[in-house]
Amino acid sequence: METLLSSHALSPLLNPKPSSSKSHLLPSLQTRPDSLSFIPKTITSSLKKHTFESLSVPNSWFIHAQQGLAALALSLALNFSPLLYTGNAQASEFDVLYEGPPKESYIFDDAGVLSRVTKSDLKQLLSDLESRKNFKINFVTVRKLTSKADAFEYADQVLEKWYPSIEDGNNKGIVVLVTSQKEGAITGGPAFIQAVGENVLDATVSENLPVLATEEKYNEAIYSSAKRLVAAIDGLPDPGGPRANENKRESNFKSREETDEKRGQFTLVVGGLLVIAFVVPMAQYYAYVSKK
Repeated sequence: METLLSSHALSPLLNPKPSSSKSHLLPSLQTRPDSLSFIPKTITSSLKKHTFESLSVPNSWFIHAQQGLAALALSLALNFSPLLYTGNAQASEFDVLYEGPPKESYIFDDAGVLSRVTKSDLKQLLSDLESRKNFKINFVTVRKLTSKADAFEYADQVLEKWYPSIEDGNNKGIVVLVTSQKEGAITGGPAFIQAVGENVLDATVSENLPVLATEEKYNEAIYSSAKRLVAAIDGLPDPGGPRANENKRESNFKSREETDEKRGQFTLVVGGLLVIAFVVPMAQYYAYVSKK
């Protein structure tokens, strides 16, 4: 009896083939809970994925809208705000001061507006004057002034820097042309001022330099001024300058009232854009989330 029971009990282990219908039902009953438990997990993860994607759409739209409006506000601020001073970009006037007077010529064309023909004619004219009368005139062109209020103060600064003593600068003259402001100035030592005369100096500063510079005729402005100064030193008749009534000069500077008005408008525009860039997208985003 024990032998029969033991052989009957060991037959499923020894025989791999199923011997009854129970052997077919047991594996299916064992694997069915696993499959059922796997299905809810898949559904749950897919629901989470769809929920995350639906929430990421307004979030991505909000970020792009905020970045775009902020970039627009920054662009307008850079375009309409006054330029900040940078040493490398606006250091030309200081280069003129510290490099000293030109040694091989009479021109310091830092603005880069004079042609080679004008430089050659100026060198010939001014070297002849220096050899005959012992007067030296240097011409300086700069794009913009940041350290001084006008061309006259800068011209005096150049004269004092290049020729520190009265003996060195007694017979020297400095002619400055500022291309962006369309103005010029003439200064020099006592002997130079006396040789040229106040009338010719004032006429050259008010006629030749500003009138022709306004028309961007920089070469003619410089060369005509040089011929007028040389003629005065030689005692020749004044060749004159361009007529002011034919070339009306308009000021490039805005009044204080206009500047304050523009500054107030600029502040309102930038402030409004910053509000739009940060407040409005957040309000729209919260409104969208509250609907969900």
